Amino acid sequence: MYAATGSLPGQSGRRMHRHLSRSPEVDSERTNGLEVAAERTEGIHRNARAGWRGIQWRTPHMLEMYKNKVLELGEKLLPAFNTPTGIPRGVINLGSGTSWSWGWASAGSSILAEFGTLHLEFVHLSELSGNPVYTEKVMNIRKLLNKIEKPHGLYPNFLSPVSGNWVQHHVSIGGLGDSFYEYLIKSYLMSDKTDGEAKKMYYGAMEAIEANLVQKSPGGLTYMAEWRGGILDHKMGHLACFSGGMIGIGADDGAPEKRQHFLDLAAEITHTCHESYTRSATKLGPEAFRFDGGGEATATRLSDRYYILRPEVIESYMYMWRLTHDPKYREWGWEAVEALEQHCRVESGFSGIRDVYTMTASHDNMQQSFFLSETLKYLYLLFSDDDLLPLEDWVFNTEAHPLPVIRRSCAQDEATQDKTSSE
Repeated sequence: MYAATGSLPGQSGRRMHRHLSRSPEVDSERTNGLEVAAERTEGIHRNARAGWRGIQWRTPHMLEMYKNKVLELGEKLLPAFNTPTGIPRGVINLGSGTSWSWGWASAGSSILAEFGTLHLEFVHLSELSGNPVYTEKVMNIRKLLNKIEKPHGLYPNFLSPVSGNWVQHHVSIGGLGDSFYEYLIKSYLMSDKTDGEAKKMYYGAMEAIEANLVQKSPGGLTYMAEWRGGILDHKMGHLACFSGGMIGIGADDGAPEKRQHFLDLAAEITHTCHESYTRSATKLGPEAFRFDGGGEATATRLSDRYYILRPEVIESYMYMWRLTHDPKYREWGWEAVEALEQHCRVESGFSGIRDVYTMTASHDNMQQSFFLSETLKYLYLLFSDDDLLPLEDWVFNTEAHPLPVIRRSCAQDEATQDKTSSE
């Protein structure tokens, strides 16, 4: 998403941190540092989404409080969209409503994985509030992305919120781009498969990704390369390993002749990410791994050898288990559990490690928030029955918080009930 500074009423003087996109330079969720209206906001969003939609032990007063808080936050985020294009800037002061772009972002650009990772939450905000403005904001983003030219059908990571043009042609399914693609297929699924525009955009993007980014190594491993102005960088980040699960959940709704192909591709990507784990001494995967210089699925740079409790590989295990019930995904998940226990467990919780290729642990002394919200949650779901948060009823946002599928019949019934009660 984007960052926010400032405070909400009743929280004066408190700085809040939140990680909502999957961008490596800008996000602590799948990377290193997006400051957003945050840990507190995370609680508000999580409880408003999960609690408001039916956790029975919460009192009506608590439910109303969480709902009011998340709607208050949503309203405070709206000024970020006040740009010539309607593409939000990356940072907003919640007190003043002033917004600006990240200093490191090329030419004041906005980031695809931030402005492209709002759709599920903002549609849900409109559902909670009855106010269409949130849906209108994200639909405007989609309208612009549909209108502008895309190099080889690909979506670059940087877009100017002023001109509405791409700033540079760097394409990644990992950091800076990742959750944009995830939200296309998940928007379609959350709409009870009625959002035909999201479906068209997703499968169009997948066609471009397969034509330009999907590669096969000499050793037979399928991976997602990065694209820099037409030149491939044969690197795959841990962040990009979510794509196995994404492609898997989108397999059934593709063209009939491609459904098995998509499921096979999902399995191949997930297998490659598992290989990045098995080829390390700790059986945990590096931050990024390469397919050049004779190496495959291994980190060749010292700066890529760390593991910070990331969830993406386990996320794909969970989805692939739910879709296929192939026991290897639970076996791979258990390998990860044992590795986490052996190498990341510390006295007060779990810590990232600086080098997955050495058995001598060097901990970074940080337990990232996504370890609880995603890594452990996906592990729990991997070993749970399918009727716990079934995929036909729930869609997980990029933070692994469940949002309910919006059933057309339910929405129509609620609208009819509201109209009747107001007459």
